[in-house]
Amino acid sequence: MENSIKEAISIMKPKQIFNSILAVLFVFPLMGTFAQQTPTSGSIEVITTFDYPGTGNSTLPQKINERGDVVGNFLDSNGVTRAFVRFSNGNFSAPIVEPNDTAGFTEGRGINNSGTVCGDYVGSDGNFHGFFLSGGTFTEYDIAGAASTLVHAINDTGDFAGAFSLTGPNGIHQGFVSVGGTITSFSVPGASETFTYELNNSMQLVVGYYIDSSGVVHGYFRDANGALHFPIDPSGSTATVLFGLNDRNWVVGRYADSSGVTHGLFFVPPNNFSTFDYPGSTFTSLNGINAQGVICGRYVDASGIAHGFLARVRGTPPTKEAGMEMKANDSRSLVTPLNPSPSAWGGAMPAR
Repeated sequence: MENSIKEAISIMKPKQIFNSILAVLFVFPLMGTFAQQTPTSGSIEVITTFDYPGTGNSTLPQKINERGDVVGNFLDSNGVTRAFVRFSNGNFSAPIVEPNDTAGFTEGRGINNSGTVCGDYVGSDGNFHGFFLSGGTFTEYDIAGAASTLVHAINDTGDFAGAFSLTGPNGIHQGFVSVGGTITSFSVPGASETFTYELNNSMQLVVGYYIDSSGVVHGYFRDANGALHFPIDPSGSTATVLFGLNDRNWVVGRYADSSGVTHGLFFVPPNNFSTFDYPGSTFTSLNGINAQGVICGRYVDASGIAHGFLARVRGTPPTKEAGMEMKANDSRSLVTPLNPSPSAWGGAMPAR
């Protein structure tokens, strides 16, 4: 009996060893899979580039919805600005012109999943006015008492955000959000201008930028409790703009450095950043991002023409912590004054 037991054990051991080897070999691929899904692994990869049809057009995408429709603007060779939608199948809308546009300036700034577009135009009074476009119908929108109104974003529940000035386009702008029909305006303390650019469906975050008393541009975000968090500046920035936001609280924008190069920016609140540069370009702007991690943006070529592109977040891009976040009521300037040259900011303010 004892010999039989020993014989059985001697037979089982190789089987156990073999099974153990199989188990280890099975686990290693899974470990690789898990490693690829860790929050610190990932990249931003270009999917495609595009231009609004026509010769000499500069293409400036602005926002992207969950279907992959992109709203944006194109600037033709005569300096006329028109809005457009690039649909998820790659087709473009006809140029979008607000009926009250008398200055050759209509911008598409936001788009939600139902296809409602928001934006602004310049009227006969020389001021910006907001609009919504749904089902081919335009609806004008102005903040009560404001001379100039910009509508930069709209979410799926019809809440929207932007900026306004009581005295006109060259006056002091305040940011605003409209939630359930109630307008809330705000300014970053100490700022000379505050612009709001995006709000997500959950209203967890609102993002934008402001100009401080020294003329320096910084990003900010406003949380669900209404607290303002600022300045948001990646290391080496001389000017930062936050443009886009999704329901995962991923934020995109751009920043300029001291050498005059403008970089695309990916930001995860409260203070983690990564940089994306379109290959071969010294100007990259990330303007919109949807929940699938698809980004719309633009780059500028050597001749100064802007081109649109789509990129995709693979995993979560590796981000670098930028140090302790600076809270509201602290607007110390840590960077040099804004370079106002067209090469740095695309030749337009409010930022686009």
